[in-house]
Amino acid sequence: MGGRAASGDGDHTSGGGPARPPRLERGRGALGPALELVHTGRAPTRAVLTAELGVTRATAGAVAAELEALGLIRIDARPSAAAGSQGRPSHRLSVAEDGPVALAAQVHADGYRAALVGLGGRIVATTPGCEIIDPDPADVLRSAVEAGVRLLESTGRRCVGAGLAVPSAVAEPEGTALNPLHLAWPAGSPVRQIFADCVREADLGIPAFAANDVNLAALAEHRHGAGRGARDLLCVATGHRGVGGALVIDGRLHTGSAGLALEVGHLTVNPEGRPCHCGSRGCLDVEADPLAFLVAAGRTPDSDASLLEQAYGLLREIPDDLGVRGAVETLVDRLGLGLAGLVNILNPDRIILGGLHRSLLEAAPERLRAVVADRSLWGRSGGVPILACTLDHNSLVGAAELAWQPVLDDPLGALTGT
Repeated sequence: MGGRAASGDGDHTSGGGPARPPRLERGRGALGPALELVHTGRAPTRAVLTAELGVTRATAGAVAAELEALGLIRIDARPSAAAGSQGRPSHRLSVAEDGPVALAAQVHADGYRAALVGLGGRIVATTPGCEIIDPDPADVLRSAVEAGVRLLESTGRRCVGAGLAVPSAVAEPEGTALNPLHLAWPAGSPVRQIFADCVREADLGIPAFAANDVNLAALAEHRHGAGRGARDLLCVATGHRGVGGALVIDGRLHTGSAGLALEVGHLTVNPEGRPCHCGSRGCLDVEADPLAFLVAAGRTPDSDASLLEQAYGLLREIPDDLGVRGAVETLVDRLGLGLAGLVNILNPDRIILGGLHRSLLEAAPERLRAVVADRSLWGRSGGVPILACTLDHNSLVGAAELAWQPVLDDPLGALTGT
């Protein structure tokens, strides 16, 4: 640990026995868990950190001090006491606002965006969304990394890693995008390797990661947003095209044996519905995304504009347009049917909805919850909370979580190489 000696009780045995390791050396294994507790907001004070780690107050203090020395957290040793409280308040802990960042990139059907994300899921800087997607994934990912490098140069921040979110199932361990249908990229594009190559070309000297965008949105929401505290969290979302899903169990993404779990977009919710890219018909992917909403509302989509933005624009017309209201009900019924099937299979304790689905929930919350309850086993899913995602750019935040994970696992090793 950073060479800082701990004072206090019992660093050596009495009676000339063998010396015990310094407290900080003994507490190195607590650095990662401690950082994750602060990172996710579960340890706002040193007293809470002590209790959560199950260590002495002195050890918790030493661990917190080492994380502060690494530039990861800040300790307020003299916090103001709450009105009416007695005694000295515990030291407050928070992530370092001027600390290191992760470079995050997200690619979707309508473009890409890059951002710098600090601990706590806080977006430090972001580029404007680019609305051009090249059919060559290397060109797109190189442009995204270059945009991120410009952010790093303008902020002067240290970067710990890079993460990429893509709208495709990403096979493990190869890191290939199996179905980047809405990007016109070749099926099986080795996106993780391409992204890593672009990061290496930029001479950043950091590890690079890639995963499915909805998986990463769910991870971000579980750590920092609407999913915090859930044990079995189901996330369903539609962004610019298609529908995706993710499941977080006990704080970890459930990705299946090859990274392909929770392809919820291919649940059939309308047997007589539109043909799907998978070869089936009436899947959520084509029955409950922005294009489906525009079609249900009787609108002709503008091929030169974002489908998602067009759908959001339509939602603002609900009070005055019967066709839009009918489209909302149609998509809510289809989405509810799909969610009910997922509830029957997965038995989550919370459901969160992102993208256009979040807006549909806000437009017709009781109807959606009623459909889910009516179509599930014994109607018990009516008691499962269905909430809107709360984080802006949650897939970007989730991509950053990939890059932060090695630091959360071993802060000292990741930042100092020791």
